[in-house]
Amino acid sequence: MSTSVTSSRGAGTAGAAAGSGTPESPGTAPTTGGRAGKAGRPRRGHDLRGLAEKNALLVLLLGVVVFFSVLPASSERFATSENLAVILGTQATVALLALAVVLPLVSGYFDFSLGANAAASGVLAAGLMSKEDMSLAVACVVCLVFGSLVGLFNGVLVTRFGLNSFVTTLGVATLLGGLIQWYTGGQTILVGISPALVDFGSINVYGVPAVVYVVLLVALVLWYVLTHTPYGRSLYAIGANPRAAKLVGIRTDRYVTASFVLAGAVAALVGILQLARTGSATADSGNSLLFPALAAAFLGATAVRPGFFNVVGTLIGVLFVSITVSGLTVASAAAWVSPVFNGAALLAAVGLSTYLGRARGRAS
Repeated sequence: MSTSVTSSRGAGTAGAAAGSGTPESPGTAPTTGGRAGKAGRPRRGHDLRGLAEKNALLVLLLGVVVFFSVLPASSERFATSENLAVILGTQATVALLALAVVLPLVSGYFDFSLGANAAASGVLAAGLMSKEDMSLAVACVVCLVFGSLVGLFNGVLVTRFGLNSFVTTLGVATLLGGLIQWYTGGQTILVGISPALVDFGSINVYGVPAVVYVVLLVALVLWYVLTHTPYGRSLYAIGANPRAAKLVGIRTDRYVTASFVLAGAVAALVGILQLARTGSATADSGNSLLFPALAAAFLGATAVRPGFFNVVGTLIGVLFVSITVSGLTVASAAAWVSPVFNGAALLAAVGLSTYLGRARGRAS
């Protein structure tokens, strides 16, 4: 089964709204006899265009870095190891949540509850340690189970009962937000949190925040699962055409539900790492993490494998958004610039990824 497919539904690949897709044909262009040279020229042009598409976001990221490094208003503070460490540390949780977002998107579904799941998991971890005097290990295990159960709940509602994933997960996010308010009473949990967890969130290893290594480890695992396992290839096939995937024997409901469960577990880990970084748990809905993560996921679908949600492209998308926002902040841009940029980046990413998905669908 081909690992490269375009989506015919809501989100299975970046060509979410593009209509039905077909498997990509990665082989060489067909040639016949003396016409080989004529077929070769368009093929070389196609290869150059594909190379430009794959690396455009990375080149743009490098351009942003150079721009803020030479801009007088930001040059002194932007291109420093301290600023880089701050960017990586503060954006580690966004990157991890973006990876969680990718999992259901690959199979054709949205999960807008992941931000609230992360926030609720962080609050639960803090509450278990502060109010119930649980050990750090037990609290973390309980939170991972909680996040997975939220994902299972979403998956069952979407696959078994046929509910719309957009509306369903938005409703679950609202529900979790209310539970957070109830559990915390609108107050921040500050005391009783394990010092070991807070220390882990604040230390640097070889100049890089320790939480970044957790993100890289999870990214490596998810990259391998999505690109080198039958399960990952099946998720892409389901995102392209669920009916065809079911006809060839793929257990679509089970695989999609598993993607929600795995995304929920990763979201719970995001909540734990966020608690480690801040040392406290607030009555937050998690939207401050979700929308940058969505922007990064859709931006990532324009890079590395244009038209397809992928792990490496998502990480590049996170860096692009976070470094741009950091550069604007260092350059003393107004406070409204950051949310405006995040929103504009999300809109541009959705539009561009949809265009790429349609273009690939026509070319396949």
